[in-house]
Amino acid sequence: AVARGLRLTFAERDHLLLLAGHQPPAHPGSSIHVSPGLMRILDSLTDSPAQVMGPLGETLAQNATALALFGDETRHTGLSRSAVYRWFTDPNSRSLYPPAEQESQGRVQVSLLRAGTARLGSTATESMVRQLRKQSTDFARLWDAVEIGVRYSEEKRFQHPEVGGPTLYCQMAVDPDQLQTLLVFTATPGTDSAAKLRMLTVIGSYDIASR
Repeated sequence: AVARGLRLTFAERDHLLLLAGHQPPAHPGSSIHVSPGLMRILDSLTDSPAQVMGPLGETLAQNATALALFGDETRHTGLSRSAVYRWFTDPNSRSLYPPAEQESQGRVQVSLLRAGTARLGSTATESMVRQLRKQSTDFARLWDAVEIGVRYSEEKRFQHPEVGGPTLYCQMAVDPDQLQTLLVFTATPGTDSAAKLRMLTVIGSYDIASR
């Protein structure tokens, strides 16, 4: 009732329940199998980067243009499957983003991990949180700030080694039953970013770790 009265988001509601010593409503766990509905949408997208993400930032599937933009993010194993974990432990994971935007990106990553903890339960993330606190003072600082519901900006600027710095817009489609999200990146027609996005469709995938 308090959550409804305050118009809290699901992430904020779940966090409130944890603070009060209550278990949030059960949510299904993350699956490596992509929701059929999201997969059909992903398969239909050829000109725009698109990928399906799990609740802890795991990349479950990518189309060819997303491979060209981000590299193969499905190849990671262990804790490194999570984009949150890589952001704070692998400097290469930050190289696609301008330095001026990396602080805000880090805040979003931590907020997503906190939301995932509330939805999946602390046992699903305690090992990751423990390791990140040991390895990254930036993570420890942001985790202790307890920011809830910080979201990505729709407008995202990249610095790509092949096509330069396109500005793209991120739209999301969510399958709440599977806790999976389809991210689609588009450019304003007729802009320099749209031309750079077209270039991505022909350059193919690259290895982000080689840059």
